[in-house]
Amino acid sequence: MKEIYGHDAYSPDQIAERVEGVGVAKAGLPILKMGALAVLAGGFIGLGAMFYTIVVADPHLGFALQRVLGGVVFSLGLILVVLAGAELFTGNNLMVMSWVSCRISTKLLLRNLGIVYLGNAVGGAGLAWLVAQSGHGELGGGKVESAAVAIAAGKVSMGFAEAFYKGVLCNVLVCLAVWLAMAGRSVTDKILAVVFPVAAFVAAGFEHCVANMYFVPLGIFLAGESAPEGLTWGAFLANNLLPVTLGNVVGGAGLVGLVYHVIYHRKGTSP
Repeated sequence: MKEIYGHDAYSPDQIAERVEGVGVAKAGLPILKMGALAVLAGGFIGLGAMFYTIVVADPHLGFALQRVLGGVVFSLGLILVVLAGAELFTGNNLMVMSWVSCRISTKLLLRNLGIVYLGNAVGGAGLAWLVAQSGHGELGGGKVESAAVAIAAGKVSMGFAEAFYKGVLCNVLVCLAVWLAMAGRSVTDKILAVVFPVAAFVAAGFEHCVANMYFVPLGIFLAGESAPEGLTWGAFLANNLLPVTLGNVVGGAGLVGLVYHVIYHRKGTSP
């Protein structure tokens, strides 16, 4: 494989082995450490979402430039997760490779995904509250607040099926970004690996459950009593977070993790 891929990057087969090993390590994290890293990840993704909102608040950018540039700056979130270290629910869907190879138990897999999901929600919504209190929405003469509320209202107004399929497509790209980052050996390698898949899913308008844990709460906090019709916590949970989360699991665990497991036929022993 070295003759094909060169010594500066891990081969796909080596990536599969590394992903499984990382999954085992993640499953064994102490609960407190796992939860703290999950809160960090929710905040990191929220920082990328905050950056994105500033870009799309500029009405003078053309549609394609606005979407692509917004996607590039949103990549900050996953770059922080990958390089600074954090536990992200969507990326952790790749732990299914360790599970199906019998290197971790179902209990450990579900423990990680459950704790990380809740921690991500705390981090994302907590950052949204801080941002709302900071006067951030007043940037650009209030254009940032208008953009944030419009983003949130749009997310809660889509149909269940639309949100689900956008979630599937999103996490295919997010997990591929994580997969590619595992091929790199340097900081530069990992950043470049993350940017293009993440920018693609953002530009295409796909849905990321952890990002939405920031986007929608921010819109609710900023809008207050003048929130558009339908922009409520209940609508967020039922119309967006639930279908997007299910779609993210199908896309990340199913269409990336399980597919690569089948390709490389990883084998393990029972935990």
